[in-house]
Amino acid sequence: MVDIDPRMRLEALLTEYSTRAEAIERDLSRVHAQSFSEQATERQNDMVLQGLLADARASILEVKQALMRLDAGTYGECAQCAEPIKAERLEALPATPLCINCAD
Repeated sequence: MVDIDPRMRLEALLTEYSTRAEAIERDLSRVHAQSFSEQATERQNDMVLQGLLADARASILEVKQALMRLDAGTYGECAQCAEPIKAERLEALPATPLCINCAD
């Protein structure tokens, strides 16, 4: 396993999620078609996009909170039990605030 600077990893995730959210917002702001049948399909697509946007925004918040924990010196410490979060878990979920036991 290669050690990756957590700040770099979190900032890369923040950029990825922010870019995703911006693209979804652009898609949602487009003008709908004149045809009623096309509008119905577009509105269904908008509902999916709104769900994806909510997910992206939640991910952005999680990453920002992880960066705050990093600045506070508590990154990698479980927010619930204060035990260390295993490196493998942080590798898979860099913004996680919980160890595997507390997450279950």
